[in-house]
Parts: sequence; structure tokens; C-alpha cells
Amino acid sequence: MGFLSKKVNEFPTPYTVKAAVTNGGYETKLSMLIMGFGNMMHKQAAKGLVFLAVEVAYIIFMIASGGHCLAMLPSLGTKEQEEVWNETLQIYEYTQGDNSVLILLYGVATVMVTILMVLSWVCAVKSAYKAECFDKEGKHILTFKEDLKTLLHENIQKLLMTPSLIFIFGLTVLPLIFMICMAFTNYSKIDNHLVLFDWVGLDNFTALFDSNSILGSTFWSVLLWTLIWAFFATFSNYIFGMILAIVINRKETKGKSFWRFCFVLSCAVPSFVSLLIMRTMLQPDGAVNVLLRQLGWIAADSSLPFFTDSLWAKVTVIVINIWVGVPYTLLQLTGVLQNIPADIYEAAKIDGANSVQIFFKITLPYMLFVTTPYLIATFTGNVNNFNIIYLLSGGDPVIDLSSTAGSTDLLVTWLYKLTIDKQYYNIGAVIGILTFIILAIGALVTYRNSKSYKDEEAF
Repeated sequence: MGFLSKKVNEFPTPYTVKAAVTNGGYETKLSMLIMGFGNMMHKQAAKGLVFLAVEVAYIIFMIASGGHCLAMLPSLGTKEQEEVWNETLQIYEYTQGDNSVLILLYGVATVMVTILMVLSWVCAVKSAYKAECFDKEGKHILTFKEDLKTLLHENIQKLLMTPSLIFIFGLTVLPLIFMICMAFTNYSKIDNHLVLFDWVGLDNFTALFDSNSILGSTFWSVLLWTLIWAFFATFSNYIFGMILAIVINRKETKGKSFWRFCFVLSCAVPSFVSLLIMRTMLQPDGAVNVLLRQLGWIAADSSLPFFTDSLWAKVTVIVINIWVGVPYTLLQLTGVLQNIPADIYEAAKIDGANSVQIFFKITLPYMLFVTTPYLIATFTGNVNNFNIIYLLSGGDPVIDLSSTAGSTDLLVTWLYKLTIDKQYYNIGAVIGILTFIILAIGALVTYRNSKSYKDEEAF
């Protein structure tokens, strides 16, 4: 029994907020109101003053502006800009009203600052309880200088991760939450809701899912084309890149380096330059149509509708994407092919397998196993492939003049048009959220059901 009790006592004390509330002394519990008080009572004055300074700074911030920002957040402002006649100057002057954009931004920022303050409070309470326990047990309590030294050794992760987390919160999380909040407002050019707008709940989502409205029918057609585009753009590149990689990698192929150089050379040219050149060449009076007229393959007064017909435009962007993307797939799959053990092929040939059987039983399964994460990432990238659509077709042709999207618009290019051209920021935010949800769920489900995830030891 003595041995067992000794073993139990060797387990580390859990320094949690719950333990501090239950077992902590008055100084630890008082630290829940005055951050750092427990540290100052247990030989950690400098550390306690740092916690206290954080609390004081937060209180000053909330009194100065934070409280007002949170109070304005539910209404997003009520005071409109007014036009007032100045009798002295004989001119109209405009009184400043509430700006809902700034109110929302400052409100979200204040909420995030409050969350960081809560995390700091948790750290302060844990630290006070740990200092109390160490003092009662007669253990050495680290001084402020010793605490700083631990940041270079056992706590180095805190030193390295804290700046990164600050930038992530400020430059990624804050804009993301701001955009999500925007989806629940009527922030748009409609009814001049650009300066002063209100919360509208799920109205924007309802409007977007209503297939009987122009906006709803546009969303479903753009979503369908986005998925079709992403599928063909991903797997056409993969299939043609695979064929090229296999042909070049064959033992019988001479000058492998030369052929790889020829295909990879296009990677040296910025893709936007290639896309703009192709767009110019495929115009009604571009080089391709002019050459076809001169050869007599089309009538002198006609041209192939590369970007003026809906079906032609969709096929054109897919074909050009193959030309742009195959070299990158060739590089990826060449490395995979060269890592397949040669003895597997030799064993298959000894067993009497032909080239087709070797491809479907060895080469293809191995490549799919290794490149499944790459395919998922490529599909996701193609859903958000802004450059190739915007630079080639600009989303055109526009068949329905009442629609805000063209035949080749993806969700991401449509979002751009809605926000930049039409100033429908609320609908753009909704589309951004839905795009994220679709991609996140699709990528997670696909990856978790793939052999790359389920059977890592397969090859």
C-alpha cells in the first residue's frame, strides 16, 4: 500500500482553472479578479505585474472604445448622414453619420481582443495556482529571468508560435470572421446600404437558394459549371500528364531529358502571359481565325466562336487549361514513376503479365495511392481557379442579360463580379462561405475514404 501511495503522489498536479477554484488559496482566487496577485504573493512579482498590466490595458481599452464598439455591434449604427444648410457660408454641409462597416470591423476586433483577454486570464489563474502549489510543497519557484530563459529551451514553442498566432489572428482570422458576419447583413449597393446597413439573418442564404429567383438560378448554374470545370480540369491534366510521363519514362524512349525539357519549358513563362496571348489569338479576328480563313477551312466572313458561344467557351477554357497544366502534372508523376521499385515490374513480367495488366495492377494503383492528396488539392485549386477563367474568357459569354454571371463564370469569378463590379458584398460573402463549406467537406470526406489515409503501409 505504501508503494502504491508513493506512485500516486508522483503524478503531476493538474494546474487547471477548475483545480484553482476548488483547491486554491485566497491569493489564487483573488487572482481571478486581480490578475497576477497570486504570482506577486509567491515570489513572482515581475510576472504578476505583467499579468496585471495586461488586465489594466484591457480595462482602459474597454472604457475608451471597446465598450462602445460592442454596444454598437447589435444595431450596426442608426444615425444617417444628414445634409444641413449653412447660413453663414451659404453652402450645404454634411454631418457625419454612423459607418456600419467600421462598426462591424471594430466590434469583431473587440470580440477577438476579449477572447485573447480570456485566454490571458486563464493563463494568469493557472500560473497563480502553480506558484501557490510550488510554494506549499517547498519547490523552487522560477524567477522572471528564469521564466524568460525557459523560452529558449523547454518552452521554445511558446516563443516561436506566439508571433505567428498574433499575425494569423490579425491577418487571417479577423478578416474571415468579418466576412462571415457580412453574409448576415444587407451590405450592398441595393437601397444604398453601403454606409449604413442592418443585420438580416439568413435572408441572403434564402435568396441564394431560391431557384425561382434570378440570383438563385444563377447560383445553381454557376455551381454546376464550377464542379464540371473542376472535374475535367483536374482529371484531364492528370490523365494526359500520366500518359506523357509513362511514355517519356519508358526504357525504349531516347532523349528523355530533351522531351521533358520541351514540355516543362512552358513553365518558365508566367501563366498569365500565356493566357493573355491565347485569348488574343482566339478572338474573332485573332491569329487562329485569320489563319483558318486564309486556309479556306472556314468562310471568309465567319469565325469560330471560341469565346462567343457558351459551349465553345467552356470547351476552350478546358483545353487551354490542359496545355497550361500538363507540364506540372508531368513533373509530379515522373517523380512517382521513378520511385516504383523495378523488381515489382520484373516479378510481374515473370508471372506472365502484359503491359496493360502491369499498368492497371501496379502503375496506376501506385500513382493514385501517392497522388491522392495532390488530386484533392488540385481539384480544390481548380474550383478557385480565378486566373484562367478571368484572363481567358472573363466569364463570358453572357447569355442572360438579367444575370450577373456569364456562362464560364466560376463561383470565385462570380464572387469577384458581385463585390467589385456590382458591390453586392453580402451576397459575395455568402458565396465565399458556401464555397469554403463545399470544398472543406468534399476534401475531408474524399481524403478520409482514400487508401492514402486508411492504409498508409500499402506500398
